[in-house]
Amino acid sequence: MQSEPTAPGGDFLARLATEGSPLIGPDPDDPAYRLVTFVHRDDPDTPSDGVLALVHTVTDKDRHAGDLTPHLMARQPEGHWALTYRLRADHRASYQFYPVRGTTPGTTRADWLRVLDGARPDPLARGPLLPARDGRHPSSVLSLPDAPAQPYAQRRDGVPRGRTVTAEAAGRRVDVHLPAGHDPAHGPYPVTVLLDGEMWGEMLSVGDTFDNLTADGRIPPTVALLVHTMGPGRPADLSCNPDFVDLLADQVLPWATELYGTTSSPDATVIAGQSAGGLTAAFAAFRRPERFGNALSQSGSFWWPDGTEFDEGSEWLTRQFAAGDRRPARFYVEVGLQEWMLLPQNRHLRDVLTARGYALEYREFNGGHDYACWRGGLADGLAHLLGPDGAAGVSPTGAPS
Repeated sequence: MQSEPTAPGGDFLARLATEGSPLIGPDPDDPAYRLVTFVHRDDPDTPSDGVLALVHTVTDKDRHAGDLTPHLMARQPEGHWALTYRLRADHRASYQFYPVRGTTPGTTRADWLRVLDGARPDPLARGPLLPARDGRHPSSVLSLPDAPAQPYAQRRDGVPRGRTVTAEAAGRRVDVHLPAGHDPAHGPYPVTVLLDGEMWGEMLSVGDTFDNLTADGRIPPTVALLVHTMGPGRPADLSCNPDFVDLLADQVLPWATELYGTTSSPDATVIAGQSAGGLTAAFAAFRRPERFGNALSQSGSFWWPDGTEFDEGSEWLTRQFAAGDRRPARFYVEVGLQEWMLLPQNRHLRDVLTARGYALEYREFNGGHDYACWRGGLADGLAHLLGPDGAAGVSPTGAPS
């Protein structure tokens, strides 16, 4: 990735009116790349002193390095601000703009949190926004032409709709998405435990993804347990915590079987998560493979050191897979090429799982630590693990075969 504080040519305003933002053009030096120009138009009543482009993970990398200047937009003669990036043609990222008042923000954590609180989506962009939590503003989404398709992420017309109910199990809030026509007596249904369920359910409407996949025959009718884990207890729960995994295995899953007719077969049970949730999904398959036969890990935090000295004890879970008996579990693991703090560790886990003979589908997408990428990868992972070649013993209708 390279960025330049310029905009391409004098016709960019005309193109902007026709195409929307950002403007995407060819890279004259390499057909595998595109020149992507973000444009911000000031409010004439409150002009900015500068504008910071927040391209998910791309900007974060320079912020960690202590230098945000590559992401400051340049004022154009027409009164707009613009910044051009050179990005590979399969890049996908959520992004926002932060109007600077006064001096450019610093790069401390406190500075960055203030930037995130004040950042806004691109008003000139077209397409759906990516919702946010905790009072923050949604993001716009950049998807370059060769980015992986995401046909299941958005609600589609003509698809039988399931329903989501709010429940509590073992003292935990669990939003349960039931497939269209669900009847417990028609089970057993495959089941997916999705961590950080308050983001996936309330913000991202992941029930639409399950409904779309089911309608296209990519997965059988599946009950999704959206477990809320984003509160103060998240660092403890999602850190290879055996008590949390046992709670899911011994209390939440049996509860779902009793009320919603879900399967008790590990072959048709998926646990899925992102970041620390991706770490936890893989740990659940390691610790309780007789309940969690399929782990879907996205951008997993496999650097986790189990409380030991980081230099000596990092990648604890990967070392357990390397040393322990091989578990009867299958894995779908993906990570972003822009995730410089996670990519090496995910590749190491891939190598260990492959060497130990695990069934593994491993993918790298050109993006970052970003729900804009994860929502497509989640659908792909579910289709791989629960689809016609995945869930053993479960027919396309959800009934035992």
